[in-house]
Amino acid sequence: MKKEYSATSQLERAQERVKKLKSFYKHLMVYIIINGLLLLFSGKMTFILLSKEALGNPDFMKWINWNVYGTPIIWGLVLLAHAAVVFIPSPFKKWEERKIKSYMEKERMRNNSNSM
Repeated sequence: MKKEYSATSQLERAQERVKKLKSFYKHLMVYIIINGLLLLFSGKMTFILLSKEALGNPDFMKWINWNVYGTPIIWGLVLLAHAAVVFIPSPFKKWEERKIKSYMEKERMRNNSNSM
């Protein structure tokens, strides 16, 4: 029984790990595509999408520059946090596993004492 539980929990942990990795790589791919396009078309979008009045406004141009360059910076920080969650082991993981084992052991002992 214990061996079966161990194999099942290992499979579940492996599946959860793969799910987290897959999520991170999707996030990274979207980050690269969107920010690459933003940087590639930043100059062209300014002239295509804006009216002549807006182009003459220096505050509006600063706002566009902040969005073109600020978006990758802020999003990049969020992406780094996502990478940390995926690739750096949590200090609470071992504690969580110990607690789960402890509760399972208490439940097993309770079931054994009730069956006597």
